[in-house]
Amino acid sequence: MGTAAVHLLLLLGLLHAGPGGEGRKGWRRRGPAARERGEAAAAAAESFPLDFTAVEGNMDSFMAQVKSLAQSLYPCSAQALPHDLRLHLLHNASVTCNDGSPAGYYLKESKGSRRWLLFLEGGWYCFNRENCDTRYDTMRRLMSSREWPATRVGTGILSSQPEENPHWWNANMVFIPYCSSDVWSGASSKSEKNEYAFMGALIIQEVIKELVGKGLSTAKVLLLAGSSAGGTGVLLNVDRVAEQLEEMGYQGIQVRGLADSGWFLDNKQYRRTDCIDTITCAPTEAIRRGIRYWNGIVPERCKLQFKEGEEWNCFFGYKIYPTLRCPVFVVQWLFDEAQLTVDNVHLTGQPVQEGQWLYIQNLGRELRNTLKDVTASFAPACLSHEIITRNHWTDIQVKGTSLPRALHCWDRSLHESNKNGKAPLKGCPIHLIDSCPWPHCNPSCPTIRDQFTGQEMNVIQFLMHMGFDVQKMAQQQGLEPSKLLGMLSSDN
Repeated sequence: MGTAAVHLLLLLGLLHAGPGGEGRKGWRRRGPAARERGEAAAAAAESFPLDFTAVEGNMDSFMAQVKSLAQSLYPCSAQALPHDLRLHLLHNASVTCNDGSPAGYYLKESKGSRRWLLFLEGGWYCFNRENCDTRYDTMRRLMSSREWPATRVGTGILSSQPEENPHWWNANMVFIPYCSSDVWSGASSKSEKNEYAFMGALIIQEVIKELVGKGLSTAKVLLLAGSSAGGTGVLLNVDRVAEQLEEMGYQGIQVRGLADSGWFLDNKQYRRTDCIDTITCAPTEAIRRGIRYWNGIVPERCKLQFKEGEEWNCFFGYKIYPTLRCPVFVVQWLFDEAQLTVDNVHLTGQPVQEGQWLYIQNLGRELRNTLKDVTASFAPACLSHEIITRNHWTDIQVKGTSLPRALHCWDRSLHESNKNGKAPLKGCPIHLIDSCPWPHCNPSCPTIRDQFTGQEMNVIQFLMHMGFDVQKMAQQQGLEPSKLLGMLSSDN
């Protein structure tokens, strides 16, 4: 540890000093008032551990230093922590997966932290007996716990490696497997009448109850995160979790949501098809059928916005978001692959037709419009699905800001607003939406591979594959075609 630890302590001392120069007087004897201020600062450190004010002008260099120091300190500070999340089946055996096997969660405790991250897994859904039977035959781990492994390794925002997860690596991590097939909304048990149980909403409640006895009761921040169906599950359950903790007497826990790739649109399909299975059924029709089949429940505040029988509207982010009490950060690809799939735009080996290309661009515009009033958002113009548990989640940027950095700024803005009502500090953005108009116009987008050859495609190859018309696009952007091609070639 030695020298690196001393350097880090000096660096942190500089950061906490802030522009007022208080840190330069730190060697003086501190009286009771100073001690009280120090204790208050220490208490606040859990939700926002560092003050970046003094280094905003050179953030990239600073982050590189902290990353390097964190890596050098890692062997002595974190090696004792378990890297794996360990399986715990619920004590309450009446709360089950689809097939009646016990639901559960994976936990990696971090005893020194008062931050908890609960992640809801995604994986589509099923909405009638036929497609649930097919799902059980082909994707059993999403309907049963019988073959779950004893441990899991966290990746992305669930990683315990500071270089992969710079702001949340030392939090208490909880991974809740998706085995209810109901977008985390169901509240019906298996019976003679019901072949399958749908208990997604109840599973979350039961996990919260058990975690209270494992340290959650002393938490300062609980971040309910999720991807895909899990991201929609965050929107449906974040207020319910906050209410549950308040009813249990834990009003001091700040509950927040992080919804990744769960902000779907109830738009018209590119080519309408009959609602036969999950992939071809329009989102609105699938949820209409599903909510009845699952006995799905939605938040009361959202439910009151719609007529009886139209609760399905609450599964769509832009409709439920205005009704939420808890702060929620929305992460959404502007050209989400799952959205395109249910809209019947299938990007096979053949170039897309002009109608498909126009539909794809319009989808990006529509999604961008639904996010304009979302306070905290990160929406890259990429063709992809899910991000926060991917190893490359730190690489994607919007307007020069990475997602971990944006989440850290969000943490900071919530801490500042709780403290004194200040707006987020300059240079720490939390509303990040790409404005460029086509898939992968953001050069930090994940690598795309040809579906048939498996070879990587650069931006130009991909856009040509998509039916990209250089002349037309250059004209729309007010550029010479050669300049547009040059910009794309240089990933600018």
